[in-house]
Amino acid sequence: MTATARLDPGAEDSAVNEVVLGGRVSADPEERSMPSGDLVVTWRLVVTRPPTRRRSRVCVDTIDCTAWSSATRRAALRLHAGDHVRVGGALRRHFWRGPTGAASRVDVEVSSVRRVRPRAVEPVDRGPVVA
Repeated sequence: MTATARLDPGAEDSAVNEVVLGGRVSADPEERSMPSGDLVVTWRLVVTRPPTRRRSRVCVDTIDCTAWSSATRRAALRLHAGDHVRVGGALRRHFWRGPTGAASRVDVEVSSVRRVRPRAVEPVDRGPVVA
């Protein structure tokens, strides 16, 4: 299936929940045990937004990531703060009731994660140097 077919609202299987992100791991991933006994590894991914004409300063999004499968958990636990990675997965929204009422958050349920080399930053041409 082509990307065009996926985005066509008239396509039979137009409901697609696929996410691919590239960014930097903000802190070492953490493994925890859920009340059900399941293990999950969580970490945050810092993704730089592309520049725009109206925004000259660098802006980032911080995305929560979770790994549930054993292979993905093992791969995530090998990551360290500052590593540049590419993750693939799906968006998940979680709901709960807190002291102030209903709340929710969105994270990426990661199905694949791999380290990548950071993109080299192009040197900015500031014109000729005048002494």
